[in-house]
Parts: sequence; C-alpha cells; structure tokens
Amino acid sequence: MRVVRSSVYRRYTSSLNDLQSNLNKSMNKVSTGAAYETAADNPLAYYQGKKMDHLYQDAKSKSSILGDIKNRLYQQEQGARDIQKTLSNSKTSMQYVLDSSHNSSKTSVQTKRDALLQDVQSMVSNLNSQYQDFYVYGGNDITTAPFSLSGDGKTLTYTHKYSDGTTKTVNMTMAYDKNNNTYSYHLSDDDLNNLVTAMREQGRVDIGYGDISNRQSLLDTYTGGLNMLTGLTSDSLNAMSDADAKDAVKAALETTPVALLSRSVMACDNYINDTTTVDQFTDTMGSVLKDAANTEHTISTIYSDLGNKYSLVETTKTRLDTLSDNLTEEYKDILGADPYEAITEMFSYQYSYSAALKMGSNLMQSSLFDFIK
Repeated sequence: MRVVRSSVYRRYTSSLNDLQSNLNKSMNKVSTGAAYETAADNPLAYYQGKKMDHLYQDAKSKSSILGDIKNRLYQQEQGARDIQKTLSNSKTSMQYVLDSSHNSSKTSVQTKRDALLQDVQSMVSNLNSQYQDFYVYGGNDITTAPFSLSGDGKTLTYTHKYSDGTTKTVNMTMAYDKNNNTYSYHLSDDDLNNLVTAMREQGRVDIGYGDISNRQSLLDTYTGGLNMLTGLTSDSLNAMSDADAKDAVKAALETTPVALLSRSVMACDNYINDTTTVDQFTDTMGSVLKDAANTEHTISTIYSDLGNKYSLVETTKTRLDTLSDNLTEEYKDILGADPYEAITEMFSYQYSYSAALKMGSNLMQSSLFDFIK
C-alpha cells in the first residue's frame, strides 16, 4: 500500500488551486471579452483603457443630450420661420385696406381686421411651441405658457420663470396717442428691467464644441421668445449697460411681428368706430407696412442663426458618435481578448483541471495519509 507524504499532497493541492484560478480567469475572459482583470496584469494597457473609457463615457454623455438640443433648435427655427411667413401673408391684408376703393367700406376693413387678429393669434401660438414638457421659447417654467394675447389683440402678456426660481409677468398693452396718431406699448421701468433680465439669460452647454474653460466659446442653445421677436441676442444685451439695454428693448418691441399686427388691428378698430379718419388710418397702415419689411429681415436673420446652430449640433453629434465607435475599436485592440485564443485557452485549462482532478483521485485511492513532519 502506497503512503503519500503531506508535502506531496500540499504541492498537489497548490497546483490544483492554480489550475482552477487560471480556468476561472480564462472563463471570465471569454464571457467579458476583456484580456486583463486588474491593473497588475498589464499596467500600461489597463491605464490606457481607463483613459479611453473616460473619453468614451464623455462622448456618449454629450451625444445623448444633443438629440434633445437638436429637436429644440428645430422647433425654434420652425417657429421663427412660421412667424415670418405669417407676417409676410398679413401684408396682403394691410395693402388691401390701404386702397381707397376698399377702405371706403368699413365692412371690408372689418373683414381684414379679423384676418389680422387671427394672424397675430397664430404668432402667439407659435411662441408657445413645446418640445416634450418645455416651451421652446420660454424660461424654466414647464407649467405656464410664456405668451398670451388678449381677445382684442391689444395686450401681449409675457410670463417668465427666472433662473433663481422667481416668476414675473409683464403686460404689454398697445395704446393709441391721438395727438400724434401713433401706437406704442406703455411699459414701466420695472417691466423693462424684468424683460431685459429675461432676455439676457443664456443656455451655454458643453456639448463637445468650444472650450470648457472659456464659457463664451460654448454654444448658446437657448433663444428666448422676446429675443427672437426683437432680434436682440443675449450676447448683445449683456454687452450693454442696463440703461442702454432697456432703451434697445423698448424700441425693438414696437416693431416685432406681434406689435405690428396688434397695431394694425387697433388701427382698424379705431377707423371702424370713427376714432380716426381715413387719412390717419392709411398713414398708420403705411407705416406698419414699411416697418414690416425690416422686421421680416430681422426674423429671417434669427432663424438662419438657429439653422446654423442646428447644423453645428448635428455635425458635433456625428463627430462624437464616430469618436465613440473609434474608441470602442481601440479599446478592444488594447484590452480586448482575442475570442479564438480565449476559447482555446479556456478549453486547455478545462482539460488540465479535469486531468488534475482525475490524478488526485488516483493518488488518494488506497493510500494512507502520513502526518509525520
């Protein structure tokens, strides 16, 4: 009968444990596709992989939000384009009532007045466009529409939730100055302060474009409704003093598409109810038509800028997606296990481990343990 010394058994047990450990590693390599489990296996490759993984996660994170930004920019661009188109179509009604053969009939003027009111209501509807739960021309409030218009078209109400959480409402009511035959919004200094503060807000985001250390180089993805209507960008207003900014906003508000149509509707009302003469009426409508040409150009500049931002975001997203794909391939090259080699290695260790177990069984069969040291 054979006697197996304890030292022989210890060596056998140690070898068997090594085989089992190698088998487990090879099985993990097959299941995960990773060539190394710890930094100690290959420090250089491991830390190269960690750096690549950080770049990959950063690219995927930025790319994931670009879809929402693209859609919001598209909605903003479409809204600006629709408002410009509505203004352009409204000029037909204005030109119609300028003709003496048409404005002599107040019934005809009333018909065009109603059409102009519908047009300005359509513009306000565009200003309340939504993407998911957010108003694309609003602030941080997802519960209240940023714009509303009174039934007579005279008062445009703007509600804005500021970045500090406070909400302010400004009523812009068109008033008629009989002495000068002019129409304009009457706004208090507080109203102008609130409007300027809202219009100075920005939405610069690190999306893989620009330098994160230079905030001004990042893309501003937010365009407020009043910025779009007036053509005053947040950058231009932030560069002005408070006094100059308020003056610029006050002047620009008088020639927005909404203001021009509100002025037209009110002029029609005043003419129909004999508050103004036909000469005063045609003088007002002629002035509106003149301002409308400049306003159309302003709006077209805004939606062109939004279109450029959309294109830039689209290009950036494509670049980030390509970067993610390239990093995935590089990661596999550095840290990935060759599938064929990994499977061959696993089967080799499986065979060795099974053979070792069989040898151990034979070794222990009909033997005595020798506990003598």
